[in-house]
Amino acid sequence: MHGSPPPPIPVDLLLLAYRNGIFPMSDGRDDPDVFWVEPKRRAILPLDGFHLSRSLAKTIRRGRFAVTCNTVFDAVIAACAAPRPDHPESWISGRIMDSYRALHRAGAAHSLECWHGRELVGGLYGVGFGRVFCGESMFSRMDDASKVAIAWLVSLLRRGGGRVLDCQFMTGHLASLGAIEINQARYVALVAEAAGAGSASSAGASDGAAAAGALLPASFEALLGEADGAGVAPEKLILQSLTHTS
Repeated sequence: MHGSPPPPIPVDLLLLAYRNGIFPMSDGRDDPDVFWVEPKRRAILPLDGFHLSRSLAKTIRRGRFAVTCNTVFDAVIAACAAPRPDHPESWISGRIMDSYRALHRAGAAHSLECWHGRELVGGLYGVGFGRVFCGESMFSRMDDASKVAIAWLVSLLRRGGGRVLDCQFMTGHLASLGAIEINQARYVALVAEAAGAGSASSAGASDGAAAAGALLPASFEALLGEADGAGVAPEKLILQSLTHTS
């Protein structure tokens, strides 16, 4: 007889961990246990250092993908956890997914989705608090879909006053987009400064999660409103933000 599945990680505990530079992972998709990770070296993507290639700018300018925010969070995290030819296993277990779904319902986890017609072809999700966004995972089913999602994320954080975009571990892909590595002590100091008043050890309770994590969706809605008022495509404003042009 199987016991009851372990409960999701409490929202307050997750936010406390993130404010202290720690995050959970699992050893496999079906693993009921989680372990806590505190990397010695941390990858971040400086918001003023994003590398926008000509080809990516062209893809964004042409509006190849429609981008939405928080419309299908569950589908995004499920796609990130799905087996891939080069990664048949995943650190995103059922318990991890349940935990971030709860965090999403609390207003502190968000997704960006890329659509080609009516098909979800790419996206990312992560955790937001204060002026910090911690990217968790991304997926792509068409060329450049995840890159477009990252470009939108960087632009939206810049437009909304974000300060720290955490990428956790460095990869060649992230390095090509401008990510750098810093030590954990420096990372925690940056997070404490960007997260708002109080020290990193005094995490906000779940009652304040929605307000603390609202930067990304608020910036997305502001972008759409500005684009509509100016009679331009939102992609134009995204590119203006990334290239410092007007």
